[in-house]
Amino acid sequence: MDLKLKNILAVVAISASTAVLSVWGYGRILAHQTAGVQEAGKVPANYAGFYGNNNAPGPAVDFTPAATTATPAVVHIKTKTKARQVSNSQSQQRRNPFSDLFGDDFGDFFGGGPRMIPQQQASGSGVLITDDGYIVTNNHVVDGADELNVTLANKKTYKATVVGTDPSSDLAVIKIEGKGLPYLVYGNSDEAKLGQWVLAIGYPLNLDVTVTAGIVSAKSRSIGINDRQSNSAIESFIQTDAAVNPGNSGGALINTNGELIGINSAIASPTGSYAGYSYAIPVNIVKKVVTDIVKFGTVQRAFIGIQYAKDNLTEDQKKELGAGYKEGEGVYVLDVPADGAAAVAGVKKGDIVTRVNGTAVTSGPELQEQITRFKPGDKISLTYVRGGKESTVSLTLKNKAGNTEVVKTTGILEKLGAELAAVDSKTAAANQISGGVIVKKIGEGLLKRTRMQEGFIITSVNDQEVKSVSDLDKILSVNKGRKVKIEGVYPGFESTYPYPLDLSDVD
Repeated sequence: MDLKLKNILAVVAISASTAVLSVWGYGRILAHQTAGVQEAGKVPANYAGFYGNNNAPGPAVDFTPAATTATPAVVHIKTKTKARQVSNSQSQQRRNPFSDLFGDDFGDFFGGGPRMIPQQQASGSGVLITDDGYIVTNNHVVDGADELNVTLANKKTYKATVVGTDPSSDLAVIKIEGKGLPYLVYGNSDEAKLGQWVLAIGYPLNLDVTVTAGIVSAKSRSIGINDRQSNSAIESFIQTDAAVNPGNSGGALINTNGELIGINSAIASPTGSYAGYSYAIPVNIVKKVVTDIVKFGTVQRAFIGIQYAKDNLTEDQKKELGAGYKEGEGVYVLDVPADGAAAVAGVKKGDIVTRVNGTAVTSGPELQEQITRFKPGDKISLTYVRGGKESTVSLTLKNKAGNTEVVKTTGILEKLGAELAAVDSKTAAANQISGGVIVKKIGEGLLKRTRMQEGFIITSVNDQEVKSVSDLDKILSVNKGRKVKIEGVYPGFESTYPYPLDLSDVD
């Protein structure tokens, strides 16, 4: 190669290198200048399903049809608790508000003896769910009340009786006598989406029926509020920013179709009044609880048989699990009690539960919400990850006692050997009582040993008010192995009649 050609190639090489360096340098400068600046026309992955899917802003939402449809079915519940003298042990059955600081036995420091609880009045909301007067509300609205008065939006007032309660979910069912009443149609809380418009309807601060609007802010929230009234609390709230205040408890959360998707239950507030966050029990849980209460008298609670963190894992738990588990990918199994449904199906400590019947679960509240919909004896499929491998097993859910039997009561009512029912409001009013349990029929059992006659209405046991079959069950259950005094009335007679009942042989 001659010298002239070599010089030409050298010039070309230098020019090419210079061009490459110039382009590279310009690119570095341009990248620095555009850092943090969105590129026009470029769409991020999370918007892939948004554009081109009819998600363009539409006309403003009109809440009028939903509000007009729903308000007649949301009721105002006013409760009254009579003044009463109780023993120190009885007063402790009502939770001491200072017990977290001083312990439940704090009152004994000043001596025992009877105490006087003054008359109390309160109010809340409820939702009619049938045309013959069944109403769902919160347990904390009716808990301990001696008298329930229900007022509809049209100002008609009714006496109500308690059908049953479930402190674990903070739900209760009460009943008024009526026909052709307005009621709300159940929606599907699973279909509620973040950002979706919702309306809260109730009677806050003793006002007439009030409607507020907001959006679904979050789902499957657990805030620990039901732990105050139950050792097996159920929480998987729908969180909204619709304004909810004291008195809204038990009221309706509806979608823009006017369908019931939740029962308003709690607010998160430093003052006790609305501060931006409110919580509703999903209607898919409500339907299950209501059906159980009406059909069986108590909720049929199913257990999967694992221990897990109800909400977020603690930092210590995260360190213990190491890098093999990422929060939000499923529910980490902390322990598997022997003979439980999960143990029988082969689930082990350290497994990560990801699906129930094909529905993804990413947190404790989500898992709890899914299992709450089933009863003991139901079979479900459970998907879990172990060592990076996914497996699906079939298991049969059990009750708290570890079997699959349907539980109607604690069992003590069966030993009474009687047909029992909550007295209707008409009979209660005619006999000037706030409620009670009527003994329709006496068969073989403990009541046959007394001189009680059929038709007797039980109003108290050991001076504790009885307004429903579940009340009677609870009071008798805590007095197993003892002698109790049942009091009540016979319809049409003014006197109160006492009957001793020996529960010494009941364990």
